[in-house]
Amino acid sequence: MELAELGLSVKRLQARHHRTADERLAPLGVTLVQWDALRHLHENPGASLHDLAQLTFQTDQSFGALAARMVDRGLIERVPGPGRAARHRLTGKGDELRVEAGVILEGVLKESFGVLDAAELATFGELMEKLVPRQR
Repeated sequence: MELAELGLSVKRLQARHHRTADERLAPLGVTLVQWDALRHLHENPGASLHDLAQLTFQTDQSFGALAARMVDRGLIERVPGPGRAARHRLTGKGDELRVEAGVILEGVLKESFGVLDAAELATFGELMEKLVPRQR
């Protein structure tokens, strides 16, 4: 497979995950982007708005708008941070939605990667780690 086709295949897989996830999450009233924000808030308590924007592949402005909508829905709340900075944290409602949506997302990924056996999954994971190392 040529590199351009390989790159396009990665993008197609990502787009399929996003589209399917949004379809399956719609009955919960949440999108993949919103769930991702909930997930990162859970995994990074006390993170700044800027850090959360980077983790969710958004600009500071777009994440700020997303956070405001999620505050309005009672999924997250603003809490005082250092200086004038505001931080956000999950509410009980937001955490319940994060868990429920996470189960749906796990199903989407299992369907997608279910065509690979354990050895293929391990190899794929190793290759992805080599291409896109996790930030620690």
